[in-house]
Amino acid sequence: MPIRITPNLWFDTQAEEAAEFYCSVFPNSRIVAVSHYTEAVPSKAGMVLTVDFELDGQRITALNGGPQFTFDEAISLLIDCKDQAEVDYYWEKLTDGGQEGPCGWVKDRYGLSWQVVPAGMDALFADGADRDAAARAMEAMFQMKKLDIAALEAAAKGQSVTS
Repeated sequence: MPIRITPNLWFDTQAEEAAEFYCSVFPNSRIVAVSHYTEAVPSKAGMVLTVDFELDGQRITALNGGPQFTFDEAISLLIDCKDQAEVDYYWEKLTDGGQEGPCGWVKDRYGLSWQVVPAGMDALFADGADRDAAARAMEAMFQMKKLDIAALEAAAKGQSVTS
């Protein structure tokens, strides 16, 4: 059996709320299991401990661990979007109550960072790609918050960027 890696997200007290939110945003998603603190932790007995959920088949665990740790940009989840409509959809959903960042990055209402990226971006910047085209596209990307596929492609071709 192959090894499965499950991201574990630490929340103060919002694990169940966050899991429900994420499941409402991503298709084919569901809450798998919810566990609660027992009397072994009297101050938290009955409170949600963990929520196991799936986002389009990707298993994730959310933990109510307390305020000791918070999210920062050192970890993010990347959404590989098939087209501009998908980029727009996820951008709108994840910035609702959150904040836009540069170059396709979003911090959602819980402080978790996401990269909302169109499919094919890696090929544009990969080793072996046209270096001049990649430089133009990267320069254009650094001017954006939400990524605009048409503007990135135009920049790569040396055309004026309008977005």
